[in-house]
Amino acid sequence: MLDRGDTVDQKARPSEFVEALAKGIAVIECFDAAHPDMTLSEIARRVGLSPAAARRSLITLSALGYVGLTGKRYHLRPKVMTLGSGFYFAARIDELLLPELRQIVDAHGDAASVAMLDGHDVIYIAHHSTQRARRATAVVGARYPAHATSLGRVLLAGLPDKELDRYFETVEPKALTSRTVVSKEELRRLVWKARELGYATTVDQLDYGITALAVRIRNADGRTTAAVNSSGYSGLVSVDQMVAERLQDLRAAASRISAASARAPALSAVLNGN
Repeated sequence: MLDRGDTVDQKARPSEFVEALAKGIAVIECFDAAHPDMTLSEIARRVGLSPAAARRSLITLSALGYVGLTGKRYHLRPKVMTLGSGFYFAARIDELLLPELRQIVDAHGDAASVAMLDGHDVIYIAHHSTQRARRATAVVGARYPAHATSLGRVLLAGLPDKELDRYFETVEPKALTSRTVVSKEELRRLVWKARELGYATTVDQLDYGITALAVRIRNADGRTTAAVNSSGYSGLVSVDQMVAERLQDLRAAASRISAASARAPALSAVLNGN
């Protein structure tokens, strides 16, 4: 069963919550690089539904053009991309975020991203890179465990204490490399350090060869609602070097992104927690 820590608590659900819609979205979300096509029973297990409920969702999604079937294996169809492109264009990602990321990459090379917290994960909403080597791919829409990314740690640092406590009560950190920190006690220490410094760093946490630095993006109320990072190859750039050379540029970019969001109502609304 998927465990992203972002399911809506039964008691917190509004009275008009549409269970069937939630199940259909969960079915779409269960496909990923490791599960590009699945049988009905595999989908049901991953989503935590009965085969009958999963089948009803798949029939509906197939009729709408979001899911296809080859033999006995279901797969996503290109129409799914329209679900995310609406936000991409409404939030003016290409106009407001990508120029900032290109500027970071032009100055320092490597890659830069903007992400937001979603349950136990971060979701990348903008990305620019010159890298071509095989590594974890930070494309728009990609999601990775927050505990293993610089973006995730600085976003966790921006949570109110009660929400941060709930995160640590519900998360079960998994090792993605031999260096991934999975101790909740150590992770909490690192998050508190990120809160104190205003930035977070990681080395070989998400994948081997990735060293990253992230800073918070604050909304008009001063709350951390997004983060921007710069990443490079471990061995070619150290944490100390990255902080010395890139921190100031990242903070300047974060400030400009926060100010620019006022020109895009969709992006502004998201950064304001709506």
